[in-house]
Amino acid sequence: MAKEGIPREIRRQAEEIIERFNREEIQDPNHCYLPRFRGPHLYLDRRDHEAVSQIARLTFKGEIDNWGFAIFKYSSMRYDPHEWMFPGGGLVDGTIEGAMRAGLDAYPG
Repeated sequence: MAKEGIPREIRRQAEEIIERFNREEIQDPNHCYLPRFRGPHLYLDRRDHEAVSQIARLTFKGEIDNWGFAIFKYSSMRYDPHEWMFPGGGLVDGTIEGAMRAGLDAYPG
């Protein structure tokens, strides 16, 4: 059975949150988060100049401010929802903004 995708309205809201975060918190067009959606997941990639890196995977849990979180581990080349001992892990709070702040600490670009 296929997992449900993220509703269109939630995707739109997520894109707005990410765009606002890029504009107001990162404030550098050469560094920005890029969203990707697949099934129940929102992937947060980040562009740092020319390179695009995988940062985190969020899993939609029914509300715009309640996402599951998995950091991308380059040591295993996988998203790990059980890894919490990384710089920025304490910033994960179920929100997209918290995930992006954690990603900036974990992978400072």
